Amino acid sequence: MYQKQFAEYFDKHMEEILRDLDEIISIESIGDINAPVKPFGEGSRKALNWGKAYLEKLGMTTKDFDGYAVHCDFYQNGECKLAVLSHLDTVPAGEGWSYPPFKLTKADGKLFGRGTIDDKGPSVAVLWAVKAIKELNIPIKKNFRVIFGGNEEGGCEDMEYYESKQPFPEMVFTPDGSFPVLNCEKGMVHLTFSAEFSDDKIAEINGGSVINAIPDKCIVKFADDSEKVIRGKSSHGSRPENGDNAVTKFVAEYKNKNALLGGLAELFPHGECNGKSCGLGFSDDVSGEMTCALTILKTEGGRLHGGIDIRFPIDKTLAEISGIITSALESKGFKVDELDGMEPHYVDENSEFVQTLLRVYEKVKGEKGKCIAEGGITYVHNTKGGVAFGAEFPEENNNMHGADEHISMETFKINLNMYANAIAELCGE
Repeated sequence: MYQKQFAEYFDKHMEEILRDLDEIISIESIGDINAPVKPFGEGSRKALNWGKAYLEKLGMTTKDFDGYAVHCDFYQNGECKLAVLSHLDTVPAGEGWSYPPFKLTKADGKLFGRGTIDDKGPSVAVLWAVKAIKELNIPIKKNFRVIFGGNEEGGCEDMEYYESKQPFPEMVFTPDGSFPVLNCEKGMVHLTFSAEFSDDKIAEINGGSVINAIPDKCIVKFADDSEKVIRGKSSHGSRPENGDNAVTKFVAEYKNKNALLGGLAELFPHGECNGKSCGLGFSDDVSGEMTCALTILKTEGGRLHGGIDIRFPIDKTLAEISGIITSALESKGFKVDELDGMEPHYVDENSEFVQTLLRVYEKVKGEKGKCIAEGGITYVHNTKGGVAFGAEFPEENNNMHGADEHISMETFKINLNMYANAIAELCGE
């Protein structure tokens, strides 16, 4: 490994690295399939153009997959053995920021801005890993590929399209999860439901904006034209315990004033994160406890609409979980409108690929590495043999998908060194 050379290189160039990170964060790359610029809107397209131009600046030949993704190979010829996959789109900024969301701010040893941890910061770390390998003349024997996508947050249609045009190599890792190596990802259910709604006092409910984020605000407008804002704290939908759900806080407060809201309060008690009251609450030894969160609640067209985010253990199936949550909602008078999901994802921790990443982790971090399981759906969830390698640590709370999203300078430096050393170890001589 080339730990010393890489570490010195990144320390020397940190000012330039942060300047690049500021550039990509300044692009508001929120995907929008309904925007005039196809397939995912102007912001997504600008971000991919930025990544493409940067790779070309490094002397690499790029390929654009019709605005869904871009990639480049380290060598123009030779079979590709490794792909490093990350995304340049983000969730909306939301409210409650202490710093401008689309500008890099360095404060208290942290880097703030939308995308600093998911996935723009890690993407810049990958770019600079490639740049370091080139400028330090690190010997690379096996060809590798860098892939940037433009719609991970919108459902990964970008990678569905990409894979229809280009197969993945035998090894794929993404900086879209946690260290040491995330080889086990829970299954996911995203569903929306509704029921006819009328209330003499409540005129409108508006809580939550995206199904995979814990809502930090629920606005209730009353028939007398007054308004109440219930505040909470946002977090990633797969980590509801890190947030304070404003929607469940609202239904808990109004459960005795409306039958439908009372039903939701019974199914989703404020503070409960495992879905036990819905008949769920499962766990296993490998993937741990499941999560279940009511993330959206709105009134529209005389109906009450809701959205639910569920992450379930690898010993359960999508059909099992879908059946239980559907029955629970129907018992309270609701109808399931749409339901999408993914089966769990698991990669053998004893594979040479995973064991190599663990060795890199141990050398860079200086501590024993191990495989972990999480509820977040990473960019390789549907990629055979793919694992997440960073970009955060399980004990960190980087406010992913929330206000003041950040990455610590220490973790960002670890990202740089991890990815450079991993590529060198997997593809070097």
